[in-house]
Amino acid sequence: MNQTEFAIIKMALPPSPQQQSAAVAGYFDFTTFFLALICFLATYRWIKRPKNFPPGPRGVPILGVIPFIGSHIERTFRDWGKQYGPVMSVRLGRKDFVILNDLDVIKQALVKDGAKFSGRPRFPMMTELTKGHGLAFVDYGELWKAQSKFGHSTLRSLGMGRPAMERMIVEEMSYMQTAIQNRNEAPFDLLDTMRLAVSNNTCNLTFGKRFDYSHVEFTEAITSITEFFTNPGDSVMLRVVMFAPFLRKIPPFDRARKNTNEVNKKILKLAAASVHEHEKVFDPDHPRDFIDAFLCEMNKNTPTFTRMQLIHYVRILFFAGTETTTAVLMWALLVFLHHPKIQKKVYEEVKSVVGDGQVSLSDQEKMPYTCAFLQETHRYRTTAPNAIPHKTTEDAYLNGYSIPAGTTVLPNIWAVHNNPDVWPEPEKFKPERHLSPSGDFVPSKNVIPFSVGLRRCIGELLARNELFLFLVGLVQKFEFLPDPTSSTLPDIDQGVLGIVYVPHRYKLVARER
Repeated sequence: MNQTEFAIIKMALPPSPQQQSAAVAGYFDFTTFFLALICFLATYRWIKRPKNFPPGPRGVPILGVIPFIGSHIERTFRDWGKQYGPVMSVRLGRKDFVILNDLDVIKQALVKDGAKFSGRPRFPMMTELTKGHGLAFVDYGELWKAQSKFGHSTLRSLGMGRPAMERMIVEEMSYMQTAIQNRNEAPFDLLDTMRLAVSNNTCNLTFGKRFDYSHVEFTEAITSITEFFTNPGDSVMLRVVMFAPFLRKIPPFDRARKNTNEVNKKILKLAAASVHEHEKVFDPDHPRDFIDAFLCEMNKNTPTFTRMQLIHYVRILFFAGTETTTAVLMWALLVFLHHPKIQKKVYEEVKSVVGDGQVSLSDQEKMPYTCAFLQETHRYRTTAPNAIPHKTTEDAYLNGYSIPAGTTVLPNIWAVHNNPDVWPEPEKFKPERHLSPSGDFVPSKNVIPFSVGLRRCIGELLARNELFLFLVGLVQKFEFLPDPTSSTLPDIDQGVLGIVYVPHRYKLVARER
C-alpha cells in the first residue's frame, strides 16, 4: 500500500475520541469568540457618542433611561441637569435626545439658531396619525414654511386679535354660563362643558360656525378627547411608545395606540364633513373662514395645498386649540378650590372693573391681579412641560457642545417655570410674583407656556384672549366651591401627563353670585 492509498483510507475512518474532543473544543472556542465579538460591538455601539456630544445618562440597552424617568420626566430631566448641565443628553429607547433645561439655552437654540433647531423628529405613531400632513408634526421645510405662513396670515385676517374675535369668545362664554347655571348649583364635572366652549371658538374660525352642546358628532368627538387625555394608563403607555416606538403594536402598549387612532378618526371625520359642506357652497370671491381660505389656495393649484392637507390642518387646529386652553382653565379653577382667598381677590378686582357689565380685552390693563393669576397658573402647572420635540436640521453648536443633524431636542419648559433662582419657592402658587411694588402686572420672559421661536404655538393669541375672557366671565357669574359630598379636595399636586398635562377629573359647585 503506497502513501496515497493509506491517506485515503485514514480519511475514511471515523475520527478518534481525541480528535472529536479537539474538534468540539475548537467549535466552542469559535462560538464563544463570535458571541463575545457581538457583545463587544453591541456594547460599543451602545456607549458610543458623537464627538463632543452633551453628557448624560445612557440607561440600559434597548430601553435606555425609560425605566428610570418616573411619571414626571420633566422633573427627572431637571434633576439630572444639575449633574450634567443645562444642555445634556439621554438615551430614550434606542435614540439619543438632547435636553435643554435652561431658558438661555432654549432661546439660543429655538430663537437665535431657530432654523437649525426647528425640525420635527419622525415618531412612527405620529406619522401613522398625520400621514405627513398638518402642521405641528411636519418637519421643517417647504411644506411647513408654506403652511405656517398661510396659517398665521389667515388667522389674522379672520380676526385673530381683533374685536370680531373678542365678540366671538364673549358670545361663547354666555353659552357656557347658561350650561353651568342649568346645573342648579349641584356638584358636577365642568371639563366636558369647558372643552365644548373652548373648541367652539376654534370651530368658528375654521368651520365658520359653532356647534350646539347637544350636537351628537361634536359632543362625541369632545368626549373622546376628554377620555383620552384624562386616562392615566393611556398617557403612560403613549409616553413610552413615543420614545420606544417598537413597542407600539405590542400589548399592553398597543391599547394607547388604538385609542389614539380612534380619537383621531372622530376628529378627522368631523373635519372632513365640514370641508365637504364648504366645497358644496364655496365662493372664491367671498371666503368666510379658514376652510374657504384654504380652498382658495387649492383653486390656484398652490403647491402643498391639498384636500388631505386641509383636513389634517383643521384636525390639528381643533386638537391644539381645545386641549391646552381647557387644561389651563381647569387648573385655574382647581387653584380656586384650594385657595379661596385668591379666588376672592380675583373676583373683587373683576367686580370693581367690570361690575355686572360685559368684559372686554381692554380691561386687562386695569386688572393686574387677574393677569398675574393667569401668568402664575401657566408657571405653576405647565400644560406642555417638554413642548413638542424639535430636531436639528443641520449640524449645530450649542453651549460648547456639537449636536449632529437629525438629533431630537426636548426643551424643558417645566424646568424654566420652576427654576428656584428665578422663582423662590416654585412649588407654591403666588400671583404676587408677577406684580411690581406698585401693584402693576409684570409680564415675564421666564414664563413661556407657548414655547418660543419659529415653532411656537400658532394659536397663542387666541388662547391668551380666551383665557382672560373666559376666566373673568366665570368669576363674574359664579363662586367655585369644593364638592360638599367629598371629604377631600381634588389633587392639585398630581395630574395626568400625556401630550398635555391636565388635572385629574374633579367635581365642583358653581354658586351663582
